[in-house]
Amino acid sequence: MDTIPISALQHLLYCERQCALIHVEREWTENRFTAEGRAMHDRAHDGPDESRPGVRITRGLPVRGEELGLHGMCDVVEFHRNGRIVVVEYKRGKPKAHRADEVQLAAQAMCLEETLRTNVPEGFLFYGQPRRRTTVEIDKELRDLVRESARRLQQVLNNPQIPQAIYEKRKCGACSLSDICQPRATRSVTSWLVSQLDDSLSEFPEVQNVSP
Repeated sequence: MDTIPISALQHLLYCERQCALIHVEREWTENRFTAEGRAMHDRAHDGPDESRPGVRITRGLPVRGEELGLHGMCDVVEFHRNGRIVVVEYKRGKPKAHRADEVQLAAQAMCLEETLRTNVPEGFLFYGQPRRRTTVEIDKELRDLVRESARRLQQVLNNPQIPQAIYEKRKCGACSLSDICQPRATRSVTSWLVSQLDDSLSEFPEVQNVSP
């Protein structure tokens, strides 16, 4: 089975319907938030590798993990002289209340561990606001969440039925796919047909009074 982009985990934990629209239906539109995020990633990837005292900095490093069935690209990986390896993921905005960003970072670290046969115990999330690193400990709890999310991702992407839309004002307002998703259109086809039938019958009141 082909591996799945690590970024799909972030989409999954944000919204399963969004994840399926992007990775199954191949739908994508941009808004200000996605454009700013893409620009930040491009700057991180496109910069040159460099050496600083005691550390080698590599940018845009591809990783792949057969155990998780995922592949992706690390924004920055720091190889320290003492053997310590640190993954850095760049994000626009501020730290989130949910753990989607942490899961994405940990998945990169776990794929890197499989590739290099080493241990990556922590990483950093660098947010555009307030422009500083947030330390993420890649502990057992987070690793279990990554594995659980990867299994759920396989289920969602292998299901022929797209998850139903669930409207959440904060999430849906920031989502670039809201016009495609139509999260406020919660009525089923059956309820729509019933409403159309009721409207039609209202034009012919004599039909409504006919006894079976």
